[in-house]
Amino acid sequence: MINETYRTDISTDTATELASVARTSLGDTLRSIIYFTPSSFDIIYLRQGLYDSPDAARPDKKQLVELERVGFAEVPVRTTTAERGDGLSIGPYEFTIRFHDDGFVIRVLQDDAGVILTADSMDVNAFEDAAIAIRRLLSSE
Repeated sequence: MINETYRTDISTDTATELASVARTSLGDTLRSIIYFTPSSFDIIYLRQGLYDSPDAARPDKKQLVELERVGFAEVPVRTTTAERGDGLSIGPYEFTIRFHDDGFVIRVLQDDAGVILTADSMDVNAFEDAAIAIRRLLSSE
C-alpha cells in the first residue's frame, strides 16, 4: 500500500481494506488500485516494478481516472435502464470491466466514490468477488 496523505476523503483504514480485498480476490495479477471521486484520486496500491514511484505513476493514472469518471455522469442512464417496469430490465449496475490485450481495467462505483483496479490477464470470475467486496466497503463509508 502507498503511504501518503490522501487527496480524497478516504480513510487509511478503508484504503487498507480496499487493498486487502483486492489482493485477496485478484492475487498477484493485481497491478494497481486507485480510489477516486468526481474531483480527486489517490493511488492506494501499486505493484512493485511497474513505476519508479507513485509520483511517476500519477500522470498515467490521471488519464485512466479521467476516462472512468464518466461513470458518475452515466448514473441516470444506468438507473433508468435498471428500473424499467416492462420486465426488460437488466438489473442494477454492478461494475465495469474493460478488456485489453494484456490485462484488465475494472471500475466499481458507489455513490460519489469509485475504485479502479488494473490487473494482468486472468480468469474474469475473480473480478466479481473483488467488485462485490469493494462495493460493500464503499457503502459503509
